[in-house]
Amino acid sequence: MLKFSPTLLIFLSILFVSSCATTNKIDALKPEADDATPLTYENIPSYINMPISVKLKDIENQTNAVLSGLIYEDNNIEDDDIAMKVWKLAPLTIKNDAGEKGEKIKTILPLKAIVKYRIGTKKLGVEMYDTREFNLDGVVTLVSDVALINWKLNTKTELKSLDWNESPTMTVFGKNVPVTYLINPGVKLFKSKIENKIDEAITKAMDFKPNVLAALEKICVPFLMNDTYESWLRIVPIEIYSTNAKLKNDTFVLDMGMKCNMETLIGKQPESKFNASKIIIKSVSKIPEDITANIVAISTYQEASKIMTKNFAGQEFGSGSNKVKVQNVAIWHKKGKMIIALDVLGSVNGTIYLAGFPQYNDKTKEVFFDQLDYALDTKNKLMRTANWLTQGLVLKKIEQNCRYSIKPNLEEGQKSMMTYLKNYSPMQGVYVNGKMAAVEFQKIQLTNQAIIAFIKVKGTVNVSVDGLK
Repeated sequence: MLKFSPTLLIFLSILFVSSCATTNKIDALKPEADDATPLTYENIPSYINMPISVKLKDIENQTNAVLSGLIYEDNNIEDDDIAMKVWKLAPLTIKNDAGEKGEKIKTILPLKAIVKYRIGTKKLGVEMYDTREFNLDGVVTLVSDVALINWKLNTKTELKSLDWNESPTMTVFGKNVPVTYLINPGVKLFKSKIENKIDEAITKAMDFKPNVLAALEKICVPFLMNDTYESWLRIVPIEIYSTNAKLKNDTFVLDMGMKCNMETLIGKQPESKFNASKIIIKSVSKIPEDITANIVAISTYQEASKIMTKNFAGQEFGSGSNKVKVQNVAIWHKKGKMIIALDVLGSVNGTIYLAGFPQYNDKTKEVFFDQLDYALDTKNKLMRTANWLTQGLVLKKIEQNCRYSIKPNLEEGQKSMMTYLKNYSPMQGVYVNGKMAAVEFQKIQLTNQAIIAFIKVKGTVNVSVDGLK
């Protein structure tokens, strides 16, 4: 059986009491958050210019896909002694009609026709007719005025000429007699039909609205900008603007602009807010070349707390035997101030509460807290139990870690957004390119759930269409 001397027992007792006295329990009163209200904030709309270019070759391909086969049919020979069927013989071609004033396109349409022409008379109830059938092929040249109406490329087409590959003839009294003068009047019958067919085909083929909305829907899917901070960029369209289409060489250029809200959210991937039915489409005369994007960076208190907890990892505050480590950080809003709760272990155990006003340092791109101090009840408790924690030097060191840097968000966001401006293709045949200038911070706004930072970005965006499907 072990025996301890009285001196050793006294020494162990003093050591035990001393060790118990070195750790104080702080039981400060928690400053409760303000009553919850819906997460609302002032979102300044962004204006993004997206000029769309479409090559005439794409219009040609689309029109050929729509216009095929039989394009005109008249089976009634009784009314004018002519019956006719007209087919598109080969793919049509569309070119810029440089010789015409204004913006016009020229369509070359190879066609074939079967024409039945009736010669004869009806006398005393007796019909004396001779009906001949002609197989013809030729080329129709049409010129179209072009305009963009309700997001559809509209043309007003006029048939300029019809050139037969061989002059149509018929045998009369044993001789081949040219009958072009008989056939060409029949052309007048289907002239307007062909013009309308061309206009209908181009309008159907070049309805920009579905393509634009499909591209926007893909662009508006929130995309990850930063893995570490789990920041996502979300674009929510409000209005779309467009000017009249302009023909430049072999390309149609449509100046399009978008009014939208841009948000940067922290945490898990947010849902897309794209809703085609709520987007207003307007026609305007001019759209500025540069974009102005006002991005809302939303840092929820929960996510910002996680980042600030990482700031404190592995650090001790105090000196000598009086030291604490911060285990966890939680922040919330109360009467215009931020409450920062620090769970500490060491010479003092428990939760201490700080209060301060959030500010932004434009040079370091950090959200920091001005006039940071202990909450009143916390300070009173510390004055009685661990006065050394209230000293300015210790508080200053703690304050240095009570920061939430959005610089990585801005830089990574800018870098990530640039990947969407370097030949980014949200859908087949659509390519996005552009430039982005420096990111400019605007202001901070608090809600009951998040810190809202407003950021302005300037640059240019260009959307081209190549091989439109």
